[in-house]
Amino acid sequence: MSNKAKPTSKGLLIVVSAPAGCGKDTILGCVRDSCRNLHYSVSATTRQIREGEEEGVHYFFKTHEEFEELIKNDKLLEFTEYAGNYYGTPKDFIPKMLEAGKDVVLKIEVEGAANIRRIFPDCVLVFILPPSFDELERRLKKRGSETEETIKKRVNIAETEMSYVKSYDYIIINENLEKATEDFKAVIRAEKLSVKRGTPVID
Repeated sequence: MSNKAKPTSKGLLIVVSAPAGCGKDTILGCVRDSCRNLHYSVSATTRQIREGEEEGVHYFFKTHEEFEELIKNDKLLEFTEYAGNYYGTPKDFIPKMLEAGKDVVLKIEVEGAANIRRIFPDCVLVFILPPSFDELERRLKKRGSETEETIKKRVNIAETEMSYVKSYDYIIINENLEKATEDFKAVIRAEKLSVKRGTPVID
């Protein structure tokens, strides 16, 4: 019988939350460029598509009626309402990818993250923060895609979301993109080397 260690076969699920304007998409784009085994779980949403976004790449964009049909037909793993719009996770993608040994990143708001942890207890929760709320407001204004009222609403939501931070496994502060990207990759490396995920190797 060979003594050669067997690699861990199951993929890693990384759940990422961040207030709007924290740069999570930019960070994840940089991480994905250097992590070939990392795949996005594309969420469904009823919010308006933004410039540069693509259907099926950034989100599945739905009307409220279409989204409610997904709920009615039990097609979502979880869903929630955030800032007046629905967000939800399609049911089949994540389990299929994890069983195939693929690592999956799921972008989701804080309540959804808690729901995902109940379904996938081994997932890793990462919270991305801005350097300050003043900087967050500045970044939201710079996007030029939202009204002053919406920006204030998002900043207020961000303050509320801060109360969930202690339930996450890692915090990354996005003050410098290069450092934040390296911090995120460090989380992946650390989790891959953890004893709990190396059980098949040890056995």
